[in-house]
Amino acid sequence: MKRFLAISCGLFLLVASCQAAEQPNIVMILADDCTHNDLPMYGGQNARTPNLEQLATEGLTFNRAYLAEAMCQPCRAELYTGLYPMRNGCAWNHSSSLPETMSMPHYLGALGYRVGLSGKVHVLPKQAFPFERVAGFDANCVRNPTNTHELGAVNEFMQRDQQQPFCLVVALVEPHVPWVMGDASAYPPASLKLPPNMADTKLTRDAFSRYLAEITYMDSQVGELLNALEDAGEAKNTLVLFSSEQGSQFPGNKWTNWDTGVHTALIARWPGVVSAGVRTDAMVQFADVLPTLLDVAGSTEDHSDAFDGQSFFDVLKGKTSQHRKYVYGVHNNVPEGPPYPVRTVSDGTYRYVRNLLHKNLYIEKHLMGIRGEGLLNNPYWQTWIWDSWESPETYRLVQRYMNRPAEALYHTATDPYELNNLVETESAQKTLNRLSRELDRWLVSQGDPGVEQDTPRSHQAAKRGEHRFRAPTVEK
Repeated sequence: MKRFLAISCGLFLLVASCQAAEQPNIVMILADDCTHNDLPMYGGQNARTPNLEQLATEGLTFNRAYLAEAMCQPCRAELYTGLYPMRNGCAWNHSSSLPETMSMPHYLGALGYRVGLSGKVHVLPKQAFPFERVAGFDANCVRNPTNTHELGAVNEFMQRDQQQPFCLVVALVEPHVPWVMGDASAYPPASLKLPPNMADTKLTRDAFSRYLAEITYMDSQVGELLNALEDAGEAKNTLVLFSSEQGSQFPGNKWTNWDTGVHTALIARWPGVVSAGVRTDAMVQFADVLPTLLDVAGSTEDHSDAFDGQSFFDVLKGKTSQHRKYVYGVHNNVPEGPPYPVRTVSDGTYRYVRNLLHKNLYIEKHLMGIRGEGLLNNPYWQTWIWDSWESPETYRLVQRYMNRPAEALYHTATDPYELNNLVETESAQKTLNRLSRELDRWLVSQGDPGVEQDTPRSHQAAKRGEHRFRAPTVEK
């Protein structure tokens, strides 16, 4: 009997060891508030990012990756849970997911992974996101200057146990404001080419210079992390994912449902599995990442009822060039400013936006200088207002930002900054109706209460974990 038990235990350990050997490690690197098309691999004409460009030559670049809400906490909650904001409960910034929410550490931990997070956390409650904390990278995105990073704890985490696979999220705090890191002298303001959704003022150019310097600083950290993975001997057996997160803290990017807010950079490298130096038009969303990681980790369970997202593992392996038909977005302005709920859907070519309280002025307190905070981080906004008296183009951008229509339709494929609203265009009515119906369907499936969600009362309840609204079970 003892011999039988010994043989049985030996076989179990052998199977467990083989499974661990077959499971790749996962390293996910997140930027913070980086507009995707400010990066060279997405058409950016200013920033220098040699490490990201090298990563792109070694992996797969997603042309059409999105997140559901262009704010730090909701988009991270979506990424870590595989659930949209309404479903995981974090539909506002500075709030909390539902207490019973399960996330990456739960699912990958059950498959034998060590799951750690270094840098910025910004998700709650702790029981829903039980990451192992890994030191070395600043967790405070508004520190001036950012704390110096070091890789000792990251190296220890990667090398701690060669027999157990790991998943490590490194959430950087650049290029979140304040823009104080990197060498801004490398980006002379007068020589920069500003994106067309930004007013051309001196203070805007100065701020954009500092923002670009932080992108380059962020890129250097990506390079250090990739070198650490190589030094640990784990590069060949690791899926590396990089995402730029949401858009930057310039008007029209972060805190919006425009493409420059919810469109994210996404690069995947996995030697021997993911083809090198290719791009894909397959549409994916942050909610799809966790289901994908479970497939990567070798899960055999059916998790389809647990997630809003769907695995794009076949896209990684090059078996398909398609994934989603639509991607979705929400914006609840409280507590960043007065209520201004927005909802959107995109098919990758067109984007439909619905502003539920369009008669209100859009106000964002951090960016627009309320209580002096915006004046410290974003003094250029005041020059937009001042220059609007003399510049019709600047006035149009200020109006676009603060005074929005009930509906908007953009041909994003040819108008990537979504400056031309096609709602009144006769030829676009069929597309408008199709996307409007799809948005209606999705909002019902999510149990989205609309205007009632974007209120101080709803936000405060969610912050306490006492959510006023609960979504129905997952519906595909």
